[in-house]
Amino acid sequence: MADKGQLSGILLDSLAEPCSTGDLARRAFHSRTQFYGLFKALIEETPAAMRRRLLLERAAWTLANTTQSVTDIALDANYGSLEAFTRAFRKAYSASPSLYRRIGPNRFWLPSPNGIHFMQPGSRLAINHPKGAFEMDLLDRFAGNDSWHTRRLLNNAARLTDEQLDRPLKAVVEILPWRERTNSLRQLLENIIFTKEVWAAALIGKTFDVSGSPPEKKTPAAMLQRLDQTDADLSRVFCEVGSRGGWDDTFVDALCEPPETFTYGGVFAHIMTFNAHRRIMALDAFRELGVHIDGFGCPIEYEQAITK
Repeated sequence: MADKGQLSGILLDSLAEPCSTGDLARRAFHSRTQFYGLFKALIEETPAAMRRRLLLERAAWTLANTTQSVTDIALDANYGSLEAFTRAFRKAYSASPSLYRRIGPNRFWLPSPNGIHFMQPGSRLAINHPKGAFEMDLLDRFAGNDSWHTRRLLNNAARLTDEQLDRPLKAVVEILPWRERTNSLRQLLENIIFTKEVWAAALIGKTFDVSGSPPEKKTPAAMLQRLDQTDADLSRVFCEVGSRGGWDDTFVDALCEPPETFTYGGVFAHIMTFNAHRRIMALDAFRELGVHIDGFGCPIEYEQAITK
């Protein structure tokens, strides 16, 4: 008799093609009724429900990490139309496929009763682990929260005038181990984006002008576009590093003078740590301008927002 690993393996091997529960049963050499009952008992999810969930997880990963068209992704997920796929995706992820791609979150696992999930290409399958062992994606909690909260700040900044954005702050507290301009709200927001851009360039080996951004790149709308691009670059790198367990691997940062060597995990933690400091400073700057933004950019707030 097939065990949990064999049953789930049969289903996972079927994702590349249309497949019914009857087809899966024949591959397991069981009747449809026997296969359904055994699968439900051992895996605590029906074959059809698990297959739909894994196809949506694969679609979410593809949206966030490739340029494949939404229509092609919908067809690959075995939906007969883009409209049907969009409805199912929005119900699962609380966002349309197009918005999900623009936001670029790292979260693509959906709630599961068995801890079995789609894993990005080249990585092992999250399977046969205790419930909850793979439910919490810490990469998403930190990187997703940083991007989500930064977007909230920039969307609020878009409602301000240039005078408000450039108004000198009453109190500037600079505690970072290097000097960066923090005299206005615009400068604080620019520091968040620029930091991610510098590190993204270093991680992917791209040339980058570290002297700063021109004025036309510092409007809230332009900074949102820059955030989308740099988040996509960072997401590709960190998802790949996480999938192979390479957080302690090192790379050479050629943008430093002289070049320096860092670990991927150290850089990720660095970005999240200091951008959290910058975001809190920006929140205080908003409040000085009379703009109240709920919360403090805490990962718990992000978690609650994406699960509503």
